[in-house]
Amino acid sequence: MSTPANNKQNRRRRRSELATPASNEWMFSSAIRSDADMVFLDLEDATAEDQKESARHKVVNGLNTLDWRGKVRAVRINHMDTQHAKRDLEVVVGEAGASLDVIVVPKVRSAQEIVELDRELSILEKASGLAPIELEVLIETPQAVLDVANIATAAPRVGALVLGGGDLSAEVGARYGSGFMPYDDTLDVWHSVRWSILLAARAAGILAIDTPFPTYGDGNERFRRQALQAFHMGFDGKWAIHPSQVDVANETFTPSEDDLRIAAEVLSTYDEALSTGLGATKYAGTLLDIGNVNSARHMLAAAGATTPAGKGAGV
Repeated sequence: MSTPANNKQNRRRRRSELATPASNEWMFSSAIRSDADMVFLDLEDATAEDQKESARHKVVNGLNTLDWRGKVRAVRINHMDTQHAKRDLEVVVGEAGASLDVIVVPKVRSAQEIVELDRELSILEKASGLAPIELEVLIETPQAVLDVANIATAAPRVGALVLGGGDLSAEVGARYGSGFMPYDDTLDVWHSVRWSILLAARAAGILAIDTPFPTYGDGNERFRRQALQAFHMGFDGKWAIHPSQVDVANETFTPSEDDLRIAAEVLSTYDEALSTGLGATKYAGTLLDIGNVNSARHMLAAAGATTPAGKGAGV
């Protein structure tokens, strides 16, 4: 049964989210065998117009019969303005809703779209006795960027925001971000958009996932650099368009042993300071206060580690 989207304590980490064409059933098993935290079967861009209906039934079969090895199971539906979206929901949720954790929603333009989708899903879930299915919302239109804070809180089932850099590039006419255009690692044209998404996600208490990278194989080092930037900003994971990107994303978004050791020492040092009546102290020659403590707690949470008990853990 799906995990309720608003139960944040039970949400599994998503360092890597692997896209898989819904029309290519033979690729499902390969994607599941990868180490991706989430695999999503794509009924939108990766499925040709004349393959939409057959792909829906492949998705249902894959969700219901394959061993997903504990992965987050997801489907990207078509945009809600298209003729396909309602059919996607009817077939996939109606026939495989109990085997589905997340619905990925593309090309959202307003919070109202999420409100309406939430209403439709609630009807389908009630009819089938399903727990709430989470929504992961793609921020890939100018309207969505401007309304991102409202989108993040439009329904309790919204569990993650994703930067869709490719479609956003096309929408605004950017000469950057598409697979056939040169990629300059010195440019970060989406920096402000990333911050908008990250801030909206954190304010809502949900996940923030970084944009897919258009090249793989020889381009994986550039993927790594982009992922590392997102990790340091505070993002929780990154989309992968090819299995070769999965291990890079997992490695990047998994705090190192040194990171975790330092985080634990920060909490211990702060606890000791509090026990002597100090609200701030120093660690390794650096001022240590509640801001550093919260960063350390977030680092431990990202690794699935337990925050050490003590005064600092409860601040």
